[in-house]
Amino acid sequence: MTSRISHTTVDCAHAYELSEWWKQVLGYVDIADDPNEPGHEECMIQAEDGSHQVLFIEVPEAKAGKNRIHFDLRPTDRTRDDEVERLRGVGATEVADHRGIYGPGTGWVTLADPEGNEFCVLRSDAEITTSTQS
Repeated sequence: MTSRISHTTVDCAHAYELSEWWKQVLGYVDIADDPNEPGHEECMIQAEDGSHQVLFIEVPEAKAGKNRIHFDLRPTDRTRDDEVERLRGVGATEVADHRGIYGPGTGWVTLADPEGNEFCVLRSDAEITTSTQS
């Protein structure tokens, strides 16, 4: 027998605010019959097709150190660099720049959300396809 991942949980200080921020990043939405509200200590968002959910839960402890698990994001309609700029524009901060780490056109950028949770922005599928055809 096996298990499946039900959803991904993020511990945080402000569940509503962080869920709203991640909705902008991922294009996710509230669950129709359970909308998130300011002051909620638990806020769930999901992909529009329901294929993945992220639950934000308020905890009393502050984030300490590097995340043990993080999101790797692959842009769907723009380049990695364009997505990095978009995310900076909505409040992400740069943690590390690994672009070109394995030669021109490779690598990723590590960013942090408003509460300091790290995530990486990878190259888009189109960029990968282009680089393998060259």
